[in-house]
Amino acid sequence: MFDQKEMREVYCDCLIEAARTDDSIVVLEADLMNCIKTGAFKKAYPDRFFDVGIAEANMVGIAAGLAACGKKPFCSSFAPFMTRRSFDQIFISVAYSKLNVKMVGTDPGISAELNGGTHMPFEDMGIMRSVPGMICVEPTDARQLRALMPQILACDKPLYLRLFRKQCQTVFDDNASFDLLRAATLRDGKDVTIVASGIMVSRALEAAQTLAAQGIDARVLNMFTWKPIDEAALIAAATETGAIVTAENHNVYDGLFSAVSEVVVRNRPVPMECVGVQDCFGEVGKMPYLSERFGLRTEDIVAAAQRAVSRK
Repeated sequence: MFDQKEMREVYCDCLIEAARTDDSIVVLEADLMNCIKTGAFKKAYPDRFFDVGIAEANMVGIAAGLAACGKKPFCSSFAPFMTRRSFDQIFISVAYSKLNVKMVGTDPGISAELNGGTHMPFEDMGIMRSVPGMICVEPTDARQLRALMPQILACDKPLYLRLFRKQCQTVFDDNASFDLLRAATLRDGKDVTIVASGIMVSRALEAAQTLAAQGIDARVLNMFTWKPIDEAALIAAATETGAIVTAENHNVYDGLFSAVSEVVVRNRPVPMECVGVQDCFGEVGKMPYLSERFGLRTEDIVAAAQRAVSRK
């Protein structure tokens, strides 16, 4: 089952709802209002919406200035433009200055599809994870995004939101609740833990079902916040299941695999395997092809879990 609403629509709905009682919320775009569906916010609050044109670095600089004046800016673009093109402004103007700017990067990883390698961000979370004090979040579906938005809005630190733009595979129900700084355990298990984020969460759950039929009991952790990462959940997983697999729609170098490894190797070393992009550029294609091309399928998670368990 897929979400009834696209993620971008839920994002905008949440901003409009919050802006009714908080007049400090402003939205900035870099000529992608139609793609990210923030036109609804512009219609509701035209004086609090700024389209800066195709000038992402300038957009971040303007957002920093607005934040310095007490506003709460949300700026968005395709993820490679939000991160790669704007990195110096993000690092100095926003993070070094400790300003409350929320940056939204859309179409993560293979979801960029036909836009191809130049627009296919396998590195964006790694870039943002390297910025001191930056919070990095990747919601799994529209319901999780809606549940997390009040905490994102309340956070006064720089934050990067990695946003799948369209309809997602539904994982959570309407009443699901989350702590922004705590991983969600979606399935318990004793033999191996699969730590997954974004579109890989539903695939991790499918992999756990396949593994169960093979006699392997897999725990599934939804690590939707990559930084600060939930160290306690990872240490418990390593201690209690003895093996870990990461699953991400991102380069494994400086991605979720790196983030998890940094915790595990310092606290409770166990066999680890990774499912993710292996140091490649993106390419043109639809998601089913790209999932196979970059090894992001359910069966790839199953195989990784089998390898991890065999190494215990």
